[in-house]
Amino acid sequence: MTEFDLFKNQYPFDLLTDEEYEEVFGKAVVKEYSTNEFIIHEDETDDKIDIHFLVSGLAKNIMHRSSGRQLSVRFYYPGDLVGVMILLTSGEMRFSVQALEPVKTLCFERESFLKVMSENTRFSKVVMDGISHLMKSLYDEVKYKSSTTDEQDDRELYKKRADAYMEPPTFIHPDAPIEKAARMLEQQKIEALIVSEDQQSMLGMIGYAQILRAYFENDHRNPVKAYMAEEAYEINEQEFIYDALSYLKHHPTEIIPVLHKDKIVGILRQSSFFTIKNSVYFDLTYRISNATRVSEIKDLAPVYNVRFQQFVESLIKENMFAYDIAELITNYNDRIHKQIVQIAEDEMIAEGHGPPPINYCFLVMGSEGRKEQGFSTDQDNGMILSDYSNSRNKEQIDQYFLAFAKKINGMLDECGFPYCTGGIMAKEDKWRQQVSDWYKSVDRWIEKMDAEEVRDFTIFMDFRPIFGDYSLAYELKKHVTKRVQKSLNLHQLLMKDTLRFRVPLQPFGRISGVGKKRTLNLKKSAIMQIVNAIRIYSMKYGIESINTINRLDSLAEQERFHPRDVENAKTALHRLMLFRLKENLNQLKNDEPLSNDLKLTHMKKDERRSLREALIIAKRLQQVLELSYNRNRVV
Repeated sequence: MTEFDLFKNQYPFDLLTDEEYEEVFGKAVVKEYSTNEFIIHEDETDDKIDIHFLVSGLAKNIMHRSSGRQLSVRFYYPGDLVGVMILLTSGEMRFSVQALEPVKTLCFERESFLKVMSENTRFSKVVMDGISHLMKSLYDEVKYKSSTTDEQDDRELYKKRADAYMEPPTFIHPDAPIEKAARMLEQQKIEALIVSEDQQSMLGMIGYAQILRAYFENDHRNPVKAYMAEEAYEINEQEFIYDALSYLKHHPTEIIPVLHKDKIVGILRQSSFFTIKNSVYFDLTYRISNATRVSEIKDLAPVYNVRFQQFVESLIKENMFAYDIAELITNYNDRIHKQIVQIAEDEMIAEGHGPPPINYCFLVMGSEGRKEQGFSTDQDNGMILSDYSNSRNKEQIDQYFLAFAKKINGMLDECGFPYCTGGIMAKEDKWRQQVSDWYKSVDRWIEKMDAEEVRDFTIFMDFRPIFGDYSLAYELKKHVTKRVQKSLNLHQLLMKDTLRFRVPLQPFGRISGVGKKRTLNLKKSAIMQIVNAIRIYSMKYGIESINTINRLDSLAEQERFHPRDVENAKTALHRLMLFRLKENLNQLKNDEPLSNDLKLTHMKKDERRSLREALIIAKRLQQVLELSYNRNRVV
């Protein structure tokens, strides 16, 4: 025991008796973790979670939001206890703890530790005060910080008002005990109660977060008013519903009080929106989020789910912009990707490989990255891994993520996202690298890129994180943006590659088709001409946005594009994407292979005119790009 004697006089262990100290430290072992390794992983089963005392180094906690995005609320410093809260809440509060640098911990046998906690009230109070502080941090994060979810909701929500979807409120008197509030939440299956003396005016709200804090502090017999949250987001009954839904998406455990003047007349919560007309999108996305098997997700995938196809068709009939519909389709696909990554993680654990040993970020690229997807799309994805070159388990980590990535890509293929013919997928070593290796790859690409690699880099440029540690992607994005802005050679290569495909518009406005059926590849010959041109100009001016519409807006704000030219480009994108969506829907109805080919024969006069006008704009952008390319080549 001599190796642990120094802790006898260290707070809070100096609060233990000799017998209690022996109980806690008698079975303790020293554990060491390399940078980026997990001390605790949220997917571990309860029986695998230990209690750690941080001796040296720095660590952080990590939680995954329902959106798939990773959130870190606090750091752990030497002297902090790790893992107690997860055990005391029976696994209801789960998060990972990751080493930010080499870490050494004392790992306690949890039964002994919890036994001493139950017997020594002074020691227990110190531990519980630390947990209470963490709970407050977690609650404040959930309450006040946006989760920056990207979903674009049904535009019908802009027209709906709160009174159409509110539910009856559930009140509790401020003097009622916490125990009663807990029973009411459980019995009525509601997220929070309105605290009121007269069942009309609101003093505050009390939900699971406040009740859990009361139980931690052994105050569950105290009145509700001692723990209620006095600040609450509220909405007037005649206000539009969109803001309320957005709030609920960011705060999934909260309810929203609905007011008539200053009186509570109802509440809004997630289930309030199940009766929304045209709520197919919400129903399907809910089912995706609760899917536990790939077969369930396959049935919900855009190319297989008729209800989703009909929903998209209804948006077209409502004259929604096609690029907004494409963004909605992408958001839907994002949900599928996120759930598949989670299912793949669960399978790795079930098969005995364990949870991910280090932090990672799953990326989507190309049209998925830009949020410009139609129904016809294959995979373009990758993975950034925290650096682990110096880890003792480097080979095992390599093998883990190779198997993990293969699972993800295979599941996506099963769900209607075919393997990328160019191999741009996380299961390929080139697209699954450590952070430092990604930086080296980007630098090498920019300095030594040839014509063969330029197409891969074009797809990579539009990468976006959708699961894991987003900071890994954001830092890489900043590096890429700075490097490409200064590389004239790269700009030239990208322009040359774009100019390979000519907009098929002849003099006097004649549209050139291919083959006997006279087809036009909307993506290669038109849409990508606009997308590529806008990307190149965005690179030139250091714009980090990757969605083409957002890039256009940024170019207008920087006065690099005239507002009229921006609107023309948006109009052209809308029309071209609309043709693609309609063609894809027809192909799905007729069980034809999905493609981006538009049949020019039998087009109506107004359709042909609309297509011609869009192609004129695309050709104009291509001509401007060609002038810039030739001028730089001469220089």
